[in-house]
Amino acid sequence: MTDDLALLEQKVYALVALVEELREANAALVRDAASAHEQNRVLAQRMQAASARLDALIARLPSDVVQP
Repeated sequence: MTDDLALLEQKVYALVALVEELREANAALVRDAASAHEQNRVLAQRMQAASARLDALIARLPSDVVQP
């Protein structure tokens, strides 16, 4: 019976270590996702600004250059 308890104790410690490892990995993934979301937001803003600049340039082209 002592052997069974020792084995159970080892398994519990291994499980606790695994849970802690998974918590740390999850926290890292949450940070990475937040960073990716922010980067996506910044890139979307830059694309919107670039699109507005292109539209302004197209509007300045002579009418005979602009193709329908």
